[in-house]
Amino acid sequence: MTLANPAAAPSIAVPADRLGRFARHIVLPEVGGAGQARIMAAHVVLVGMGGIGAPALQYLAGAGIGRLTLIDDDVVDASNLQRQTIFTAADIGRAKAEAAADWVERFDPALQVTAHRARLDRGNVAALIAGADVVLDGCDNFATRLVVSDACVAAGIPLTSAAIARFQGQVANFAGHRPGHSCYRCFVGDAFDADDCDSCAAQGVLGAMVGMVGTFGAMAALRVILEGVSALGDPQWGQLHVLDGLKPALRTMRIAPDPACPACGATTQG
Repeated sequence: MTLANPAAAPSIAVPADRLGRFARHIVLPEVGGAGQARIMAAHVVLVGMGGIGAPALQYLAGAGIGRLTLIDDDVVDASNLQRQTIFTAADIGRAKAEAAADWVERFDPALQVTAHRARLDRGNVAALIAGADVVLDGCDNFATRLVVSDACVAAGIPLTSAAIARFQGQVANFAGHRPGHSCYRCFVGDAFDADDCDSCAAQGVLGAMVGMVGTFGAMAALRVILEGVSALGDPQWGQLHVLDGLKPALRTMRIAPDPACPACGATTQG
């Protein structure tokens, strides 16, 4: 299920033993019982379990996302603890994906979680994101982001992109597989296919700022999941939300589809 056809979503109700846990969602007219049922039936793939992925995971798990796939090839370092909020000193040296999956199992055993200690590339990405309703990409390099974006377009899966550089955050939902919509590659082009971006270690990063971007990304992913089901389900496709943590301020710009985009150009012209 990719949410491209909301009518195909499973018709389920929130189980009685879960009503108390999600009562604050259900009483929201913008979510309601139908919206919560959709959330609980959803499958989200998170790429990168670092500063963005950690808080995004916390709020997606808290929302009751029924199935979570976590992908990261790194291990926990002491320097991560300043912002990667699901880890503790006891996790230092452990694979992030596996430690994150353990956190989910402790937090809510009813959720299905799968961990992959892997670096995404064009050879494995299709299999690792297969069956997702939305992919939330919070990784730390453009090369992987473009691999993920191209794979989402090819598989017909919506993409939530969340990124940060110092005090600026960027969050957007992309549906490059749909006619007339842009993809992430339409935004950045192909100049960043190389693994050449600056790192948090070199530039520095404020933990609370990363948390803002991660939770904003979780909110964007929930909008995708709830499309066609509730009032909150407006994915705002192709709208890039830019957060300025210093002012603070938020501005939004539209990413136009690129008819010459090698990933989505054929659908862009539809």
